[in-house]
Amino acid sequence: MSDLYTDAVGVLKGWDAPDDGQERLRLDYLDHLAEHPDGIWKPCRDGHITASALVIDPVGERVLLTLHRKMKMWLQMGGHCEPEDATLADAALREATEESGITGLTLLRPEPVNLDRHLTPCAWHLDVQYAALAAPGAVEAISEESLDLKWYAYDEVGEVADGSVEALLARTRALLDV
Repeated sequence: MSDLYTDAVGVLKGWDAPDDGQERLRLDYLDHLAEHPDGIWKPCRDGHITASALVIDPVGERVLLTLHRKMKMWLQMGGHCEPEDATLADAALREATEESGITGLTLLRPEPVNLDRHLTPCAWHLDVQYAALAAPGAVEAISEESLDLKWYAYDEVGEVADGSVEALLARTRALLDV
């Protein structure tokens, strides 16, 4: 077992999931990892853990979303775990930095904010979602994985993104107490 696998199991075991379907997902993720020792890596065709982060500017009350090149949807930054990731939080922060082009991002908290399981053209993604803080005035840069990047006011997210992003934003805002 890799250190990242051990971290993923520890994070999921220790996470105090909200009682609205998140607990069921948390247990499903743990079952998946127990059945699939390779369940954190992309080649696991039965599904794999991914890590993402919603990039937020709390001062500006806005979030940065990416128009995902393959999915053609406005989403938070995120993707597959890599061997160099020591933790799921590291993977989420790496993905957020790579896809946003913003350096100096920090996680709102070390624990996940939300879980979301979704089917992609290749496999199920068992996404462990975090929130990352950008400094006021941070400037984004489009990566190869994005068709576009755009800052959206909190109340605009529902007009462009799906329910999974809205749920992540709602949980993030609750943590920010706004």
